[in-house]
Amino acid sequence: MSEDMRNIAIIAHVDHGKTTLIDSILKQSGTFRDNQQVEERLMDSGDLEKERGITILAKPTSVKWKDVRINIIDTPGHADFGGEVERVLDMADGVILLTDAAEGPMPQTKFVLGKALSQGLKPIVIINKVDRSDGRPDEVIDEVFDLFVSLDATDEQLDFPIMYASGRDGWCVNDINDKKDNLHSLLDLIINYVSPPDVEKDKPFAMLSTLLDYDSYLGRCLIGKIEQGSAKVNDSVKSINLNGDEIETGRLTKLLRFNGAEKVPVNEVFAGDIICIAGLAKTSVSDTICSPVETSPIQSSPIDPPTMAITILVNDSPLAGLEGKKVTSTMIRERLLVEAETNVAITFSENDSKDSFEIGGRGELQLGVLIETMRREGYELTVSRPNVLYKTNANNEKLEPIEEVTIDVDKEFSSSVIDGMNQRKAEMINMKTAEGDKVRLIFHAPSRGLIGYQSKFLTDTRGTGVINRIFYKYDKFKGDMSCRRNGALVSTETGTAVAYAIFNLQDRGIMFIEPQTKVYQGMIVGEHSKENDLGINVLKGKQLTNVRASGTDKAVTLIPPRVMTLEQMMSYINEDELLEVTPKSLRLRKKYLCPNQRKRFLRDNKV
Repeated sequence: MSEDMRNIAIIAHVDHGKTTLIDSILKQSGTFRDNQQVEERLMDSGDLEKERGITILAKPTSVKWKDVRINIIDTPGHADFGGEVERVLDMADGVILLTDAAEGPMPQTKFVLGKALSQGLKPIVIINKVDRSDGRPDEVIDEVFDLFVSLDATDEQLDFPIMYASGRDGWCVNDINDKKDNLHSLLDLIINYVSPPDVEKDKPFAMLSTLLDYDSYLGRCLIGKIEQGSAKVNDSVKSINLNGDEIETGRLTKLLRFNGAEKVPVNEVFAGDIICIAGLAKTSVSDTICSPVETSPIQSSPIDPPTMAITILVNDSPLAGLEGKKVTSTMIRERLLVEAETNVAITFSENDSKDSFEIGGRGELQLGVLIETMRREGYELTVSRPNVLYKTNANNEKLEPIEEVTIDVDKEFSSSVIDGMNQRKAEMINMKTAEGDKVRLIFHAPSRGLIGYQSKFLTDTRGTGVINRIFYKYDKFKGDMSCRRNGALVSTETGTAVAYAIFNLQDRGIMFIEPQTKVYQGMIVGEHSKENDLGINVLKGKQLTNVRASGTDKAVTLIPPRVMTLEQMMSYINEDELLEVTPKSLRLRKKYLCPNQRKRFLRDNKV
């Protein structure tokens, strides 16, 4: 018999404690043995997730509480991975909105919450980290209510229950003055407040494939919620796309349910449960897996289109093929096609000769994570500067993506931030003064103006500012803008950089390389202090002579080079520059390595 169950998704802004709260729920619900070793942030299973401290892929888990199975879906907090969120909300019947007691609702919170409310899900609001010294839970509750109103929540959704928690310490209470022991009151509230899945138990089996996973033993696994009926191992099924066309037929070789961080094999599954299926080779996300007699596909939520794109090319630098094993355009193309199949939030297109590929995504972080993942898999490739994707309206007017930017800074830096945003054609929407010397600025700014702004923002705010961005809408093209960085220091020779040469050239600008770094002609080794590009020779060693006099031998003292992340490098480059990505190195370079070719390009394009 099917059991009583609840399906709930946890949504929150980046670093508001969502994954840590799930850790505490798993521990207190008896999922683990008393002596079992459990690592922190158990749901962040990927290497990149653990390193960056963010959730990239949505992952389900489940706990048993008072004879009720509670399926919990951990969702990404960053809007760049919003495609994951939009899909998994179809599996949930309620949401927990987790909000930091000090920061309050942030842009990413608004994005995900808007999707959840539009699907009619009932929310539970938890004010997390109330033990913070700068916590302001009462004000945050008012901000959350205002956010619900602005997102057109129904009267039933506005009547949300509020709880106070510290996910790290493992307690959640209805009143801030209650005894802070455990999370039992939260689990009880989920059972009593969230409705059981609204499913048809007597109809033939059908489920919507929502997530695609890969298991080293089982191969491709499809995760989704069973909308109707039940299924057993070895049952015959077929899969159909959104148009009702049959994709393939097969058998359910394995049925798995989630329990803690593990997938547990079961013989039979029932309507309402979130499960994992193995045995189908061609079925992908948004397809319906169903009984052979079923003909109607289950409709899935539309996914917001990409707003930004990068061009990926084969690595053709003089150092190509020295570090990576997967270097051909065929290998890169196959890998990108697999990514486009499993990740509905990105798009794939290619040129006629199939050696240049355009990948569209939500933002620099999502595209950067894809490139970093490929890099770790042994690929070598060249990446262009991210470009925004334009549209045209019915009147043939050019439209560009606009983002809502929320900036938290100290008062003393607010004027320089406002000036920097004005140069990028941003429009200030709101300015709030928080407790102390903090100011919250809200802008609507063109996406293209924000590419590469992060490093200037950190400089303007001395590293103390926090900036959050989210797609707002497409609006009329704002015209040309000048937010160009300084020129580049470009190597004129190929070889190994020498400390003596770097020491004599560091007055010219900021260096990106250290001594003994391999360089080649056309590689960008630093940023010029002026607006023009400058060719330099970082291979020139000290002339060895017999002359010894006071003052001729200066001590070689080097300024540490500027180290940038993959996303910062992608945003840093200009239109005539590329980023070379290999498993061990990230190098900035000119599109044309030969200086004569660069001059011809500049002349032909009148740059």
